[in-house]
Amino acid sequence: MMMKIKTGIEGLDIMLGGGIPQGHTVAVIGSFGTGKTTFAMQYIWEGIKNGEKCIFISLEEDEKSIIESAKNFGWDFSSYMDRQLLLVKLDPEDAQSSINRIEAELPQIIREFGATRIAVDSVSLITMMLKEDEEKRRAVFLLSKSIKESGATAIFTAEVDPKNPFMSREGIVEYVVDGVILLSFKEEANKLNLVLRVVKMRRTKHSREVKPYEITERGIKVLSESTVF
Repeated sequence: MMMKIKTGIEGLDIMLGGGIPQGHTVAVIGSFGTGKTTFAMQYIWEGIKNGEKCIFISLEEDEKSIIESAKNFGWDFSSYMDRQLLLVKLDPEDAQSSINRIEAELPQIIREFGATRIAVDSVSLITMMLKEDEEKRRAVFLLSKSIKESGATAIFTAEVDPKNPFMSREGIVEYVVDGVILLSFKEEANKLNLVLRVVKMRRTKHSREVKPYEITERGIKVLSESTVF
């Protein structure tokens, strides 16, 4: 029986039949304001609580900013730094250097630290800095390959395509990963509500319903008993 890794997001683990299959890479795709970074941090915090070693790879925020953002939800990353948590900052403005680090250093960092959970926030910042489609595909593939070979279970956040709210900006990451979770807005009665759907998750049964979710002071909560019409 395949082992499931809990995301720590109430309601989502129910939709996933217990969690993400161990060793999977999962893309969390959404526009700004949908909680992608919060999702990634909550996933890492769940691992820390379970005594796992985790790596958070950021292309947006520096270490101090990540720690402060997590603290706003009651997640004390600073107390676990270097023991259970590594924060790795990649420079999105030097995409080639970041890709070289992914290829040369990341597998060793994961192996030596013994990480079982990894979050990357966000892969879109790497692909946006590359010009050729082939370079973009190779960068995402290398990242996914490095993590999958380690056996860790990973979350990749990605920006949604402004012209197509059901796919990533580059339309690449969803074809490389094992699972896709889509975060989006749904307008109802002049109000923007947040909704989540599990688009795909290989080798496991999962809910295909669209569910509302909230970003609370304790993180994301999926209202798995509610229905979106």
